[in-house]
Amino acid sequence: MPQKLLNQAQLLSIYIGESDRWRGKPLYAAILEALKREGMAGATVTRGVAGFGAHSRIHTAAILRLSEDLPVIIQVVDSPEHIRRAIEVVAPMVREGLITLQDVQVMRYTHRYLNPLPADRLVKEVMTHEVQTLAAHMSVAEAWQKMLDTLIKAMPVVSEDGRVQGMVTDEDLLERAGLQQRLSVAERLEASLLEEEIKRLRQSPLTVADVMTTPAITIRLDEPVGVAVTRMAKEGIKRLPVVDAQGRLVGILSRVDILRLLAEKPVGHPLPPPGAAKTVREVMSSAIPAVQAEDGLAEIVETFLESGTHRIIVLGEDGRAIGLISDSDVVGRIQPEQRRGVLKALFARSETPSSKVTAADLMSPGVLTAPPDLPLPEAARLMLSTRRKWLVVVDENGLPLGLVDRHILLRALSGS
Repeated sequence: MPQKLLNQAQLLSIYIGESDRWRGKPLYAAILEALKREGMAGATVTRGVAGFGAHSRIHTAAILRLSEDLPVIIQVVDSPEHIRRAIEVVAPMVREGLITLQDVQVMRYTHRYLNPLPADRLVKEVMTHEVQTLAAHMSVAEAWQKMLDTLIKAMPVVSEDGRVQGMVTDEDLLERAGLQQRLSVAERLEASLLEEEIKRLRQSPLTVADVMTTPAITIRLDEPVGVAVTRMAKEGIKRLPVVDAQGRLVGILSRVDILRLLAEKPVGHPLPPPGAAKTVREVMSSAIPAVQAEDGLAEIVETFLESGTHRIIVLGEDGRAIGLISDSDVVGRIQPEQRRGVLKALFARSETPSSKVTAADLMSPGVLTAPPDLPLPEAARLMLSTRRKWLVVVDENGLPLGLVDRHILLRALSGS
C-alpha cells in the first residue's frame, strides 16, 4: 500500500457545514467513522475561520458569532480505488456541500508502526567508534593488504587532519583497480593466490585517490538516526562515515548498527493503519536467484552472473529451499586446481572450467525462512539474531515466494 500510494494517489475534499448532522451526530464525525471503516489511509478535518455556502450566507469565527455554521473541510489522500469506494459511501451523506477530487503526488507516507526504529536517537549514540581508515596517497596494493589484514571491506579515506575525503570498498578495487575477487572470496583462498594478487597490484600505478568514491556521503554525529536511515536508503549504501562539526572522522554508522536498535525495543507495537505495509510479503522481492541441487558448476556461475548477486538459493526436488551458495563458497569448496578458472569465470566472465561438482556439494545447508505474514520488526530481529543477510519468504508448503535482505528491511522500516 505505501509504495502504491507513492506511485499514484488522489485527494478527496469534502466541504460541509459544522452544524450538518447525520443520524443524530455531527456529519463530519460520521464521515470520519465511515472512512475509517472503509480502510482509508487517513483523513483530516479542518474547521474554517470564515466562508459562505450554497445559500450565500457568510459565516465567521468572530468571538461574538461562534454559534454560526462555520465551514468544515474533510480531506482524504489514498489510492484511486480506495477513493472511489469512499465517494460511493460518503456522497449520499452530503446533502448540502461540495465534493472535489484531484490527483496528487505523495512524497512520503508512513506511520509509527512502519518506523519502529528510534529515529530521534543521535548518531553518536549508535555509531561504531573504532574505524579503520586509508590515506589518499596509499597504493591500491596497500589498501587491499589492509582489507585482508582487518577483514574490513569498506574504509573511509581521510586527510592528515582527519577530514573524510572519500570511501574505498573492495567493489571499488574490483571495478577500478583490476582486483580479481571480493574480500569474502579472498578469505577462502590459500596464501599463494593472495600473494599473487598483491604482487600484481603492486605493479599498478593507481593510488587510493584514483579509485575512491568521492565526495563521501557522511553524517554528523549530532544528527538523528532517522536522517542517517533516510540517507542510506536513498543512496543505497551500507555505511556512513560519521564526522564532527569540522568534518573530521569520529566513527562509522553501518546498516547493522541501525537495525540492531530493534533489539532494544519491546516486541509489542500499536495496531498498524489499514493498508500499511507491515509484513514481509508486502516488501519482499519476488526475484529469487536459484539453482537446482543437481545443477553443475557452469549453471551455478551463470546464475551468479545473470542475477548480479553474491549468493543464490539451492532448491531441492520438491521446490523447497534447502541451502544457500555464496560466491565465496564456490571458490572455497572446489578443488584448488580449479580456483583460478572459477575466479576468472566469476569476475572476468570467462569460460567456466569443467567440473563434476554440484550445487548440493557447494551449498551451506539450511536457509532462514519465514511465513509471509511475519511482521517487519520481527523479521529484522530474526535476521540479526541469526546473523543472516537473506530471509526467504515461503508459503504454507514451504515453497519460496520471495526474498528480504537488509537493504529492503532498512527501506521498509524507515518508511522510505
